Amino acid sequence: MSTVPTARGSVPAAELGPTLMHEHIFVLSSELQQNYQLDWDEEERVADAVARLQAAYQRGVRTVVDVTALGQGRYIPRIARIAAQSPVNILVATGVYAYREMPPYFFYQGPGTLFGGPDPMTEMFIRDITEGIGDTGVRAAVIKAAHEDPELSPATEEILRASARAHLATGVPITTHTNSVVGNGNQVLDLLVAEGVDPSRVIIGHSGDTEDVDYLLRLIDGGCYLGMDRFGMDPIASLEQRIAIVAELVRRGHADRMVLSHDTCCFIDYLAADRRPELFPRWEYTHIHDDVIPALRRLGVTDADVHTMLVENPRRIFADGAESATGPAQGLVTAGPDAP
Repeated sequence: MSTVPTARGSVPAAELGPTLMHEHIFVLSSELQQNYQLDWDEEERVADAVARLQAAYQRGVRTVVDVTALGQGRYIPRIARIAAQSPVNILVATGVYAYREMPPYFFYQGPGTLFGGPDPMTEMFIRDITEGIGDTGVRAAVIKAAHEDPELSPATEEILRASARAHLATGVPITTHTNSVVGNGNQVLDLLVAEGVDPSRVIIGHSGDTEDVDYLLRLIDGGCYLGMDRFGMDPIASLEQRIAIVAELVRRGHADRMVLSHDTCCFIDYLAADRRPELFPRWEYTHIHDDVIPALRRLGVTDADVHTMLVENPRRIFADGAESATGPAQGLVTAGPDAP
């Protein structure tokens, strides 16, 4: 039976249940937090995350995919501590989150760089997947990459190529941040496919930000999954717009090519905490179950279609790569010194 690594141990892919495929627990500016502790109280934030995940569990969520990568404040000991107190499976990611400039560590090392040597990024991704992240024993279940601009930057291109190499070595899926408003998802998919990645192992994230059906159909024709994964980000696209595009693609027979999520988090230091209720009042792990599913039903989306998008598609995405991403058994870890 295929198993998938989580922050508290491996679970059978068949038992992932309703899965939110693109979320975060925390998004943090690590150096700022280490120096200034901006709006941060460790115990308060951990307790709040556990409560938010418990609320999602009560609605029916069984798995959350935390796609926080390097560059977004990923700190796995804290995530494992939260996972130990939560009934929700938390899957974690490897990857580098950057749009235009390569982080200096990777800019100066590797083939063709100033200091040369082997490719540290691909090696790091593979180690995260097969051995575990740092000394936590928690293995990554997904690779995360980002592309925001109309054209690929050299940094984005190299991160995507490293992601492809790590995928080919391990079999785990690749999930992406893209900008569907400028329609750049095809650039990501084309590059990954050119590197040898099976498009069915790729999720083109934030596809629900657009109403351009033709753009989304081209992606589907390319063989990938669409991440309809920003429910609650109303300033970017309204709930009505997001529901309408999902319902239209379901009507056209494509429930089997979409996954649902919010791209939310328990805390993000980019946004002042007192402004979040004003700007993003529904941006919670519970929004899909509370508001989105009932609205989809009113537009003719069936419970079977919802099950396909929330259960069957995530199970298939992770089961298809689970056999390849083998490594030492995961141990449960407790948080070490506070470090965002």
